[in-house]
Amino acid sequence: MSYLDPHPGSGTDAHRARHAGAAPDPYARYSRPDADPSPGPDDWPPRNGNGYAVPGRPPGRHDGGYVNGSDPGSPTGAGPDPEPVVDADAATAAYPVVSPPEPPRRRQPGRRRAGRRGAAGGPRPPSRAGRNLPAAIGVGVTLGAVLVGTLFAYRPAFLVVIALAFSVGIWEMTRAVRTVDARPPMLPLLAGGVLMTGLAWQVGPDGLLLGLVVAVLAALVWRIGDGWAGFRRDLTASVLIAVYVPFLGGFAALMAAMPDGDWRIFVVLAAVVLSDTGGYAVGVLLGRHPMAPSISPKKSWEGFGGSVTAAAVGSALLLYFLLDVAPWWGAVFGVAVSVAAVLGDLAESMIKRDLGVKDMSSLLPGHGGLMDRLDSVLFAVPTAYFLLTLFAPPG
Repeated sequence: MSYLDPHPGSGTDAHRARHAGAAPDPYARYSRPDADPSPGPDDWPPRNGNGYAVPGRPPGRHDGGYVNGSDPGSPTGAGPDPEPVVDADAATAAYPVVSPPEPPRRRQPGRRRAGRRGAAGGPRPPSRAGRNLPAAIGVGVTLGAVLVGTLFAYRPAFLVVIALAFSVGIWEMTRAVRTVDARPPMLPLLAGGVLMTGLAWQVGPDGLLLGLVVAVLAALVWRIGDGWAGFRRDLTASVLIAVYVPFLGGFAALMAAMPDGDWRIFVVLAAVVLSDTGGYAVGVLLGRHPMAPSISPKKSWEGFGGSVTAAAVGSALLLYFLLDVAPWWGAVFGVAVSVAAVLGDLAESMIKRDLGVKDMSSLLPGHGGLMDRLDSVLFAVPTAYFLLTLFAPPG
């Protein structure tokens, strides 16, 4: 048909289309594979079978196929501007590709329990006490068995055991104070610790005091040979170690020298163990109010009450059946020993915080160093010695 025909579908064009077939495609030249993409000046505009111009532009040609976008078919002779080329990298940077969010994980059966207990085969989480409880119990039972066994089997062997324990404690303390540049002489302190233990066993309280004086003087003379630099610091550390470890512990040798010394020492050790166990159990279950948060954050007033109660009840029963002491005196003994044990623990915690160390050493699994176990005993033994001398004089 012709777009000039006022009646579409009729006339010459319609007749030719019906009898001669469809009109030739005016764009066939541009759709052939071997067609020249740049048409010549005589090829525009395309015409239909009747010779009339067909409006429009070749399909697939954005700029009309002419140089500089010139389009003879447009009224001004200039075609539209070419489409801008988009940089893929710039577009990606401006609009980054965001990964879709992962779907929420469905909780599998037993996941919360597995998270609390840890993966199978992995390390167990630390206890609320902050230590390996099975290892701590095993080491504590072993140490207690050695002490009690030698105490009742052969007392001189018990003296050897406590002398070795004091020597290890002196070694740990000497190493620990080096973090503050203190260098106390170790050899005079070790010899003084053994001397104090032996003199306490053989002579008594005067021998223990004499051994302390000899140990301090020996450390002083030894230190003079190293010059004046840091002398006051080293001598102060030497006196602290000599008093804290072998002198306080030497009261165990004084009690061991008594006729019923084995039972006295057994009651003291039992009271300390009861105090520690009662404080641990009550503190874990009911601990809410910190006792000394800046020194020992894990200690609570509830745990302290458990320590005092357990030690008082246990000591009243033990002293009544073993040493024939009135139960109320035994309860007083237990309270005093428990308070002394807690103060000893706090004192060592304060020393460790001042030195900037967590444990005195890593000698005992689950405990740290030997001094971390002797801290409460060292304060409890002198307290028990004086109280038992008052309540149950040796006879």
